[in-house]
Amino acid sequence: MASKRRNDARRDGELRPVRITSGFVGAADGSCLIEIGRTRVICTASISEELPQWRMGAQAGWVTAEYGMLPASTHQRKSRPTIKPDGRSVEIQRLIGRSLRSVVNFERLGPRTVYLDCDVLEADGGTRTASITGAQVALSIAAGRAVRDGRFRRGAVAGLVAAVSVGMFDGRAVLDLDYSEDSRAEVDMNVVMTNAGKYVEVQGAGEARPFGDEDLQAMLMLARSGIRKLLSHQRQAIAEGLKKV
Repeated sequence: MASKRRNDARRDGELRPVRITSGFVGAADGSCLIEIGRTRVICTASISEELPQWRMGAQAGWVTAEYGMLPASTHQRKSRPTIKPDGRSVEIQRLIGRSLRSVVNFERLGPRTVYLDCDVLEADGGTRTASITGAQVALSIAAGRAVRDGRFRRGAVAGLVAAVSVGMFDGRAVLDLDYSEDSRAEVDMNVVMTNAGKYVEVQGAGEARPFGDEDLQAMLMLARSGIRKLLSHQRQAIAEGLKKV
């Protein structure tokens, strides 16, 4: 039986339109604008020749991330954090950092820090997963340039990670929820995977009801399919970004 159409006419296992524009910020070592449906995030990678204080003296580098939403990124204006990010932003930027560090060889970075900044221009669901997917593009472009310039050793970034949301909506497993679905989903889950098909992180919650093994497997199958497509978009954007130097 054919799956039902969703409110934007997508099928249950269909991603929103994806567009990744590499080199979006010229001053950054690596950057992109990632657009997934109406969600748009600027992702940049900046290489510093210094290490965090707690890692000083080590010959291995570090990768860290920051995440924020611009005031007009949502329907109601979001206030700028005056002193420190809100709890949600802190949780998301930690997730971004963990995800990207899973494919980094720190010894091959040398004693340097890569800062990944993800700034949400417009939010319509899936900002954290779009940020991870876009940050990987920015990181890979920055690392490719650094290898070419002799700052990083080859293999500093050993793979790719991408992320997507899945959920149970109206009793069905669906891929890549927009805000209207995410806000009413019975189950909401974010999945981060490597290009080798390994899980980095799975975050799931029964928002309206508990879910069983069958639901879980259906969502994971959709996530795996969606991430394969996102990886293809990433590879194309990274290749284009490395040509622009």
